[in-house]
Amino acid sequence: MNNFKKLIASSLIFCITAAGFPMAAQASLVSTDEVISASAALTNRGTVSAFLARDDVRQAMQAQGVSPVAASERVAAMTDNEVAQLAGRVDQAPAGGEVLGLIFTVFIVLLVTDIMGLTKVFPFTRSVR
Repeated sequence: MNNFKKLIASSLIFCITAAGFPMAAQASLVSTDEVISASAALTNRGTVSAFLARDDVRQAMQAQGVSPVAASERVAAMTDNEVAQLAGRVDQAPAGGEVLGLIFTVFIVLLVTDIMGLTKVFPFTRSVR
């Protein structure tokens, strides 16, 4: 029992001594460009998510057999560049255009199904599967 107490005491002495040594930390300045690009990426993801949350888009996706939840998950899995391209197309779509709105909705549905790996329509997408 005496050897066990010595082992515990030695271990505690070592641990307390090691805890007193300073730890190395690394810090750097964050550039304005990095902050702006991170902010733009969040804004673009919000734009695409808001578009996918619209009722007409959800109905069009469900008509094509795509779950809105799965589409949202796929948008979350996209890279920042892909989301930026998609958000640019959402922003360029005319408000209230019936034919163009329908074509744009079909494009988004095909893009999402292409990313999910269900179709292979666009050469610039990568399948998740």
